[in-house]
Amino acid sequence: MSRTEDGSPKRHAGFGDLVRAALPRRPRFMRGPRIADPLRAPVIRTERLLLRPHRLADAPTWYAWQSDPAVIEHLSWPLRTRAESYLHLMHRTHHTRLEQLNDFLALGVEYDGRLVGDVSLHLRSLEPETRRLEIGWLVGPEWQGRGFAREAAEGMLGLAFYRMHAATVVAIMTMGNEASHLLAVRLGFEEAGETDGDRVTVLTAERYRAMRGDRATGEPATGEAATGDETIPPAA
Repeated sequence: MSRTEDGSPKRHAGFGDLVRAALPRRPRFMRGPRIADPLRAPVIRTERLLLRPHRLADAPTWYAWQSDPAVIEHLSWPLRTRAESYLHLMHRTHHTRLEQLNDFLALGVEYDGRLVGDVSLHLRSLEPETRRLEIGWLVGPEWQGRGFAREAAEGMLGLAFYRMHAATVVAIMTMGNEASHLLAVRLGFEEAGETDGDRVTVLTAERYRAMRGDRATGEPATGEAATGDETIPPAA
């Protein structure tokens, strides 16, 4: 599990918190510059998975993961009550675009109609020449060992490099998270130091394209990554 921080509340949630979570946050016109070609509510089809915005119907599965110490061991999340988990998921359903600095996109990973994980991108810088995104991934314990994390991460990397034109993508994980470190290496990430005791890995656009051969033209193969705010059908 690689992690990004979405800024959701970590304290115990009450009814007032649930109400406030449903209200709009600071208006976008107050949040600074926008990129020219924003990404909004993407849906990505890979060979086996559907990456789509979260839904409140995901709440039972979301709570099962967030109340499991083994799941959150390497994440920045605390153990959450059912109400806190619902509030967190409610916030996540709002994270559907990448347009302004520090925008956070979170997508549910669905397999055969069931939520099996979560993937995310955090827009850390806007300038085209140095645009940087941070990626995070999570697969539920009952679904691990099937290659879902790698497949979902590949879909998000396609989104980052081909659709968002990222110069670099960063993945940050705890030092003890060997599973995520191994996945990052397989995806092409390279060591880039530490931050607050966590391991920082980086994948450049040049390395991403060089490792993926025929996708270096800028158009991802059908069924592997999204090129826009639309569903890409799986490969035949």
